[in-house]
Amino acid sequence: MPAPQRKHRRGGFSHRCLPTPQTAMTPQPAGPPDGGWGWVVAAAAFAVNGLSYGLLRSLGLAFPDLAEHFDRSAQDTAWISALALAVQQAASPVGSALSTRWGARPVVMVGGVLASLGFVFSAFARSLLHLYLGLGLLAGSGWALVFAPALGTLSRYFSRRRVLAVGLALTGNGASSLLLAPALQLLLDTFGWRGALLLLGAITLHLTPCGALLLPLALPGDPPAPPRSPLAALGLGLFTRRAFSIFALGTALVGGGYFVPYVHLAPHALDRGLGGYGAALVVAVAAVGDAGARLVCGWLADQGWVPLPRLLAVFGALTGLGLWVVGLVPVVGGEESWGGPLLAAAVAYGLSAGSYAPLVFGVLPGLVGIGGVVQATGLVMMLMSLGGLLGPPLSGFLRDETGDFTTSFLVSGSLILSGSFIYIGLPKALPSCGPASPPATPPPERGELLPAPQAVLLSPGGPRSTLDTTC
Repeated sequence: MPAPQRKHRRGGFSHRCLPTPQTAMTPQPAGPPDGGWGWVVAAAAFAVNGLSYGLLRSLGLAFPDLAEHFDRSAQDTAWISALALAVQQAASPVGSALSTRWGARPVVMVGGVLASLGFVFSAFARSLLHLYLGLGLLAGSGWALVFAPALGTLSRYFSRRRVLAVGLALTGNGASSLLLAPALQLLLDTFGWRGALLLLGAITLHLTPCGALLLPLALPGDPPAPPRSPLAALGLGLFTRRAFSIFALGTALVGGGYFVPYVHLAPHALDRGLGGYGAALVVAVAAVGDAGARLVCGWLADQGWVPLPRLLAVFGALTGLGLWVVGLVPVVGGEESWGGPLLAAAVAYGLSAGSYAPLVFGVLPGLVGIGGVVQATGLVMMLMSLGGLLGPPLSGFLRDETGDFTTSFLVSGSLILSGSFIYIGLPKALPSCGPASPPATPPPERGELLPAPQAVLLSPGGPRSTLDTTC
C-alpha cells in the first residue's frame, strides 16, 4: 500500500509533499525540532567555533615572539594567520560538499585531527615557511572541515530559535578568546612559543569528539540522494539567485576588514604602549563584548521585530565604525597603564562585531532554503576568505610603512562599511512605505522564508508571503 500523501499548511499556503525513495523508508519530522538534541549540537558548534576562530584570534599574541625569533617583520608573521584564514574559508565549500556526501560527523572528526597535527608540526618549525605550512595550510585545512558542517548542521535543528542558536554557538569565539588570550600569554612566558604551540595542538584535538555529537537529521525538502557531481555538491548554482549574489558581494568586502582585529588587535595595543598582559586584556574585553552581543542579537533577530537584512546592514556598518574608533585611540601612559580609552573602544567594536556575526549565517536559510544551508555556509566562508587572505597582510604592510596600525584599522573599517552599503540591496533591508502588522506567532520554518516573519526573502519559484507590503 503506498504511503499516504501529507498535506502541510503554512501562512495561508498549502502544498503536498510526495514521498521520495528516502522519505518512504525513513520517517521524517514535520520540521526542525527546534530544541532537543539540537542544544547538544549547539554546544558542539560552540566548541568548534572556539577551537577555530577563537584560537586564531588569540594567536596574534605569539607573533612578536615569532618575529623576534626569526628576525622577520610584522607583515611576514601576519601571513601565518592570513594563510590559515584563507585556507579555512576558501576550502570551506569542500568541507560542505564532503559533509553533504558523507555526513558532518566523520568530516568534522577528520578535520580536528588535521588541525591538531598542524600545531604539533609548527612547534618544531625552523623557519617561517614551516609555520606557513603547519598553521596556515595543515591547521587551516582542518578548520575548513569543521566549521561549515557544524554550523550548517545546527541550522537544520532549529527554526524559530535558529538565530539565537547560531548566536549561542558563535559565542564560542569570544569565550575562547577570553580564556585563551591570557592563557596563551602565560604559556608563552612559561614554555616559549614552541611549547605553547605544542599544548595548543593537544587542545585542538578536542574538535574530534565535538564532531561525534553531530547526529544527522532528515528533514522535508532534503534531496532524495546526495548530489553526484562535484559542482552540485559545492552548491555553485546558488550564485544564480540575485539576493544571494548581493549578499555574497557584500560579505566578500566585509571579509577584507573583519579579520584584521583577529590578528592585529593585540599588536596594536602593544604599539599603543600597553604591556603583554594589558594587550591580552584588550583582546579579552573585546571577546566579552563580542560573545554577549551574539546572544542578545540572536534573541532580538528571532523576535521578528526588525527584518534580518536590515539588522545585517546596520550592525555591519557599526562594526566598520568601531574599527575606526579603535584605530584612532591615542597612545596610553605606559606598560603599567590599563589603557582605558582603548579598552572602551575594544568593547564597542566587540559589541558591534558580535551582533553582526550571527546575522550572516542566520539570514542564509531565507536566501537558499534549509536544504542548501550547509552548502551556502561553505560558500560564505569562501567569500570571506578573499578578504581574509589580503586584509591582515595589508594591515601589516601599512603598519610597517606608517609605524603604527592607525591606517590599517581605518582601511579595514572602510571595507566593512562598503560591504554593509551593498547589503542595502537585499529584500527588506530598507524600510517599506507601509509595513504590515506581523502575526503574533511566527509560522513554522519550511526553508523558503527567513525566521523573522517580516523579512521576506523568497527562493526562486517560492510562494509570495501575505506579509509583503506594496506601495
